[in-house]
Amino acid sequence: MPAFDLPLKELEHYRPEPEEPADFDEFWRGTLKEAGQTEPVSSVRPVASGLRLTDTWDVTFRGFAGDPVRAWYTRPAGVREPLPAVVEYAGYGRGRGLPHERLTWVNAGYAHLLMDNRGQGDQYGCGGDTPDPHAGAPGGPGPAVRGLLAPRDHHYRRLITDAVRAVAAVRALPGVDGSRIAAVGNSQGGGLALAAAGLVPDLAAALITAPLLCGIRRALDLTDASPYGEITAYLSVRRGAEQAAYRTLSYLEGISFARRAQAPAHFGVGLRDTVCPPSGAYAAFNRYGELTDTAPRKEIHAYPYNGHEGGDAVHVRRQLDWLAGVFGRPGPT
Repeated sequence: MPAFDLPLKELEHYRPEPEEPADFDEFWRGTLKEAGQTEPVSSVRPVASGLRLTDTWDVTFRGFAGDPVRAWYTRPAGVREPLPAVVEYAGYGRGRGLPHERLTWVNAGYAHLLMDNRGQGDQYGCGGDTPDPHAGAPGGPGPAVRGLLAPRDHHYRRLITDAVRAVAAVRALPGVDGSRIAAVGNSQGGGLALAAAGLVPDLAAALITAPLLCGIRRALDLTDASPYGEITAYLSVRRGAEQAAYRTLSYLEGISFARRAQAPAHFGVGLRDTVCPPSGAYAAFNRYGELTDTAPRKEIHAYPYNGHEGGDAVHVRRQLDWLAGVFGRPGPT
């Protein structure tokens, strides 16, 4: 895929003026307050995964509106001391899959919580186990357009709330050092990790790759690839709904979450990414932490000849080295 966004030298200084509603903070404070009325974890059940070096639990925690959200919790087998934890968010259309699918972080010595995506899981991978009981608002069939016409109805209001609650849930699990929690994700998962960084002030680290929901208005002009293409397809049928849609999306904008983030951050982006255009990732990176008292540590790695896969395993190795530098050796502080 040829390069189609801004040149790298322009991306490195790309800082579009934020387009966020005046009540952005109030909207999210109210949403999270409603979700925080109950204890986060409702059940923790050990499961046999067939893995001798990894202990696994099937976790259910309370997300948006107290809805049950499923997750896999894994730890290095036999390790009893509190460990730093990685909360991982899956990509668009994926569910949590099977417990043996994602072993990088647990093999690096961390506790690992992989959150299921409510109402997703039917497009890739091995499925999901979390329904979305609030998906009846007007909008298209895909998650990106569910409830598009009203901020309180949109799918991502619920999913972002789940992402924040997943951090609270991992802190309530046995064997976790609650002061060392990292949010990690690629694509949709990267957007959720960025949102968590903006909404959880004491998060210890954020690893954000090819984030969805960054520079949304520009992305809709640049690409027809899903999930942005689902939004343009919906608006091509619902003519005249643009103003309502853009208002809803302004409450989900990753750049706004980035401005409020305080945790050290590690970004990755493929410069030929036509799914999540690189200008969105750079806009979030360049404005990351700008509303905080002390500018957080941050770095970004660009892959000029890669698309949505970004740096792939090369980037994961960079993430492992970077997080070890932030947390130190997994184990007691």
